[in-house]
Amino acid sequence: MGYFQSIILLVCASWCFHATAQTPVDSVQLNKEYISIEEALKAPELVYRLNLSNQTIQFSDTVWSRFINLQYLSLKNDHIAQIPAAIGNITSLKVLDLSGNDFKLLPPSFINLVNLEELLLNDERYFSLEENIPLLSKLPSLKTLHVENDGLEALPKNISSLVHLESLYLNNNRFRQIPLELNSIKNLRFVDFHDNKYTLPPPGTFIQDHGVKIRF
Repeated sequence: MGYFQSIILLVCASWCFHATAQTPVDSVQLNKEYISIEEALKAPELVYRLNLSNQTIQFSDTVWSRFINLQYLSLKNDHIAQIPAAIGNITSLKVLDLSGNDFKLLPPSFINLVNLEELLLNDERYFSLEENIPLLSKLPSLKTLHVENDGLEALPKNISSLVHLESLYLNNNRFRQIPLELNSIKNLRFVDFHDNKYTLPPPGTFIQDHGVKIRF
């Protein structure tokens, strides 16, 4: 075999190896939503979406570290009194729905969710937005935050520390006017403000204020 033939074979072998190593995830598997923890644990590395809403969660915290590719997780309406610290092990998470639970504070391990882009904290009876903001401010990818129907009458002053936030959902709270604190959120671009306690402007109205688009 000649020198150039050997080089060509080596290049082809290298290309084949990298092509195999970087095989994209099957789109069907990527969009498949598991609704049973038992089913998901059969092959946790293949689970990208896990919806455990409206369930009673009764399993060891150690299972979370097995979902190495999980991108979407819903624990909505599970009445969890304390979010397990092990949730911080799911570092691939992009969307997390913790709405309708009974906890007040997020665990310190939450700062490990460096890829989390959207967090839903709707319908919370005990959640303290002000006390959790120092932790949320450490999430470098968090761009969308939902705190809908949480009984909010005002925004805490420290909300300005959410410097990566672009969209904020304040629907169905108890605001009587637009919180001035919105202007202090550096990268905020959109606020959903409908179903609060004001009378004007009419529902469905969009207003551009200081570069922020507000839906009433």
